[in-house]
Parts: sequence; C-alpha cells; structure tokens
Amino acid sequence: MQKFKTAMKTMGPPKVEVPSPKDFLKKHSKEKTLPPKKVFERNKPKKPPVPLRTDHPVMGVQSEKNFINTNAANVIMGVAKKPKPIYVDKRTGDKHDLETSGLIPKHINKKDYGVTPKYICKRNEEVKKAQEEYDNYIQEKLRKAAMKRLSDEEREAVLQGLKKNWEEVHKEFQSLSVFIDSIPKRMRKQKLEEEMKQLEYDIGVIEKHKIIYIANK
Repeated sequence: MQKFKTAMKTMGPPKVEVPSPKDFLKKHSKEKTLPPKKVFERNKPKKPPVPLRTDHPVMGVQSEKNFINTNAANVIMGVAKKPKPIYVDKRTGDKHDLETSGLIPKHINKKDYGVTPKYICKRNEEVKKAQEEYDNYIQEKLRKAAMKRLSDEEREAVLQGLKKNWEEVHKEFQSLSVFIDSIPKRMRKQKLEEEMKQLEYDIGVIEKHKIIYIANK
C-alpha cells in the first residue's frame, strides 16, 4: 500500500516507456571501447638532449638600457588612458556600459543618416511611372467618352425625324379597326400607343432643351 501511494505523489503514476523485448542486455555491451592502437617508433626522439657536463652558459652579458628612466619617460610622455564610459541606474551603484545602452545617439551621426535608400527611390519612381500611365489611360478614356454637342441643324433634323415617325405611327394607329375583338389586335393597339407615347416624350425633351449633348461611342 505504501509503495502504491509513493507512486501517486506526483501528477498520477509515472509514465515510463516500457523497454522492448528486442533491446535485451547483450554480452560485452557495457564494456568501454579502447582507443585505436598507435604505432610505436623507438628511434624517434621525444625530448631535446640533456646538455653535456662540459657545456657552460654565456656569462657576463649585460644591457646598458636604464629601465627605470625608460619606464618613467614612457609614463610622462604617454597619453593618459581614457576611462570607459559607464552609467549607473540604481542607488546601489550598479554600473553598466554606456556605449551598448542605447543612450548615446550613434545612428544620427552616420553619413547616410536621413538619406532615402536606393531601393525606396527606385520603388517611388516605379510607382510614379505607373501612376502617370494610369492617368494617361484615364484621360484617353475620358477623351473618347467625351460629350458631343449637337448643332442646331442636327437638332432640327432629329426633331423633324421624330415628328415624322410620330405621324407614321399615328396614321397606322388611325387605320386600326374600331372593334378590337381579338388578342392580336389588342396587342397591336397597345404597341402603337407605347410607341406614340415614347415619341411624344422624346419630341418634348428636344423642344424643351435648346442645347443637347450626346456621348461618343
């Protein structure tokens, strides 16, 4: 019972992948593999030879350089090392590098700061060219679809033509039989009435307006 409770102390029983029966422990499977064998050369020298007993080091070599004066001159004539710029952002004195903090305006001091990139200039030129082509296309469409004004002679000719058509339709209407006793006669009469009504409307519009514009096709 205690063993079962111990397994349940986490978020339920532990889910452990059951090993496959094929992955059984094989003989010599846990033995460490040795590195590859190196060829040993007995005649190859490993270290420099030991100096002989009769060899003596060079003695009495002295330098005339005054290291104290040289060091003092280097310190006096040298440029003082500038301290690394830092900033403190807490009252406890935490120091941070000022150059990588973003507080120093580096980008505005660049030579190409504020200069429009070349790819944007190229894109603006392409957009401008496309806009000009579109404007020219629209202007051409408007020019082709522009309204044309009818002259007085043309207006009078159209008006006389409409009146002539109305007289012909009216004459045909007057020639109808008095008794309309069939569907074809009724439909014929209705059609002639509609034509006369439309012609009367067109004649009235042209007589009312002295200046008339028509669209070019």
